[in-house]
Amino acid sequence: MKKIPFTLFAFTLLFTACDPKDPVDPPATYDATPYNLDVGYFPTPDLPTDNKLTVAGVQLGRMLFYEKMLSKDGSQACADCHKQEDAFSDIRQFSLGVEGLPGKRQAMPVMNLAWHLNGLFWDGRAPHVRDQALKPIQDPLEMNETLPNVVAKLSADKRYTDQFTRAFGDATVTSERVSLALEQFMLTMVSNNAKYDKWKNGAATLTDSEERGRQLFFTEFDPFGSERGAECFHCHAGFNFTNDEFMNNGLDADAEQADEGRQKVTGNPMDKARFKVPSLRNIALTAPYMHDGRFATLEEVIDHYNTGVKSSATVDELMQYNLQPGGLQLTAQDKADLVAFLKTLTDETFLTNPAYQQPE
Repeated sequence: MKKIPFTLFAFTLLFTACDPKDPVDPPATYDATPYNLDVGYFPTPDLPTDNKLTVAGVQLGRMLFYEKMLSKDGSQACADCHKQEDAFSDIRQFSLGVEGLPGKRQAMPVMNLAWHLNGLFWDGRAPHVRDQALKPIQDPLEMNETLPNVVAKLSADKRYTDQFTRAFGDATVTSERVSLALEQFMLTMVSNNAKYDKWKNGAATLTDSEERGRQLFFTEFDPFGSERGAECFHCHAGFNFTNDEFMNNGLDADAEQADEGRQKVTGNPMDKARFKVPSLRNIALTAPYMHDGRFATLEEVIDHYNTGVKSSATVDELMQYNLQPGGLQLTAQDKADLVAFLKTLTDETFLTNPAYQQPE
């Protein structure tokens, strides 16, 4: 067989490798294109002015939300405890971290955070989404990683240095930028297209049971009249079905309160056993319920408010009728209708929206 001279072979290889027709990825450049947040009929949120949403920033946050490098051993991402099919919640009573240890409270769902202005987590210890974003990374019971290690791992990955350039103008990875990008993505996670929303906008009809449940939900309990409302709307009203306050809903008597709740943040004894009032949107998918996940079903939750509320030094005054003998006097049909209404708050489009899925 005739041998090809080495010089000719090398020239051919060099010419082929440098073929100008080969596609070349352009260098990453800063992209300030604003992200158009569609909030539907919800009120315009008060978004942070120092972290304006951009297409590149939201995309970086989305990448980070699904990035397992944020954990100590590369086994967990934010999305592992906040799954889209479960309305970005965790259906386990307590999430398990990278060391196999359970958390101390039930993981709250990630949705409509743009309208949460009174702190994040059950005790409100994180003032803003950006503050909340970094805590699970560093928590020994969760991802158990250090921020310097996160920065080092992301800095060694060209996909991320390129995306940080697009989002922030240069390839520098910092923990602050990680938090800002995660904040941008999580602020875009809007749930506002449930059957209830369609009914409210005249595009759907509630069944008789759903409608009766709605009326019970939004009606006060009258101990002296014929009204037997469920009183739910006092704490779960408005477009997001939460008053965004911290309240003691009578789960435990004083001697039984093992979790300080809001008191651990404020130091105020009157905040003991007070917890953030969660949104009821997608509530049928986010069991178990309460800060400690003690209730497995909506029926158990309704039973608690009907006859299970316990008195304590900080129990909210709105529980006054729940505390009376016989409670709210809800019948079996009342309870079934309430559950039927609560299921109208499930937003199927939120559960499948490709904008919130893991990027390819």
